[in-house]
Amino acid sequence: MIDFLQDLWGFMKVRKKFWLAPLILVMVMLGGLLVLAQGSAVAPFIYTLF
Repeated sequence: MIDFLQDLWGFMKVRKKFWLAPLILVMVMLGGLLVLAQGSAVAPFIYTLF
C-alpha cells in the first residue's frame, strides 16, 4: 500500500496533476463512510444524502 501511495504521489508530482489529490481524498472518505455505516443505526440517515 505504501508503494502505491508513493507511486501515485510521484505521478502527480511529475505530471503536475495536483488537482487529483482532493478528488482521491473525497472518494476515499465517501467509501469509508459507506463501509463504516453499513452495519450501524446511522446507515438510513447517511443513505438519504445520496
